[in-house]
Amino acid sequence: MTATQSPTTTVPPDAPEVSAPARTLPDALPLLPEDPPRVGEFWLRGRLGANAAGYLYSASDENGRGAVVAMMTEGSADDAAARDRFVRAVDALPEDAVLAHNDADDDDLALWVALGPVREDDGSSSAADERLIAERRGEDVLSAVLMDRVPQLGRVRGPDFRHYWEGRRRPGLFRIWPLPWPSALRPASRLALILSLLAMALIMAIAVLIAWLLFRNAPEVDPGPVIPDPSGTATVTVTPTTPPPGTVSPTTGPSPGTPSSTVTRPGTPGTSPNSPGTPGDPADRF
Repeated sequence: MTATQSPTTTVPPDAPEVSAPARTLPDALPLLPEDPPRVGEFWLRGRLGANAAGYLYSASDENGRGAVVAMMTEGSADDAAARDRFVRAVDALPEDAVLAHNDADDDDLALWVALGPVREDDGSSSAADERLIAERRGEDVLSAVLMDRVPQLGRVRGPDFRHYWEGRRRPGLFRIWPLPWPSALRPASRLALILSLLAMALIMAIAVLIAWLLFRNAPEVDPGPVIPDPSGTATVTVTPTTPPPGTVSPTTGPSPGTPSSTVTRPGTPGTSPNSPGTPGDPADRF
């Protein structure tokens, strides 16, 4: 045996066949707050990739059917030419590869397409190949929007070409109706929601019980009836003040030390404004 030859291994005829190991694909990244939770009938599970034209998401519907969703960004969705390139790239795919897509006439929404089918990852190579094929098709759709695989025509002159919307890389606008959160709950989430509602109801019941225990023995507040004066006059109690030293009051008032005096206002029932000994203005008494 020379140095370039490799030792040969003899496989017994009765040895079981060993299948090829499945391809190891990177796991999807978690969704960000700006990512939509659902597009169409597919729930998004994580991010698979992104470029300036759009995002790739791993998704599944309510029946457990897996898919890869390609969705345009906010900037590319506002460009009519980019939307046309997205639609043409989707139309060029095989019919059995396109599971669902939204209407191209929705000018206010970002275009998306669900590619598949993708089986549940069971460790086999066929399931990994299905996901890999769906990802490659989604990348082809987004690359067609970005035009990064268009062959160069002529010589390169001037600055590099760049789309005006490449800086707006947030996911495009989406619409969800009806609200999806109840059907997105898993059994553990449903249990947590039920327990939280029961805790809220218990807290409200305790608050009502505490309020009832605090105010059950409180006396009732009754203002009582208003009893009119038999004489029909309204009296005002006036408390005089002591003038500063060295000053003389221009009018005659009660002597210092008098606690209070009762003044009958003119114009009240039973009195006359020009009666003797009563000034016309109550302010003249001070």
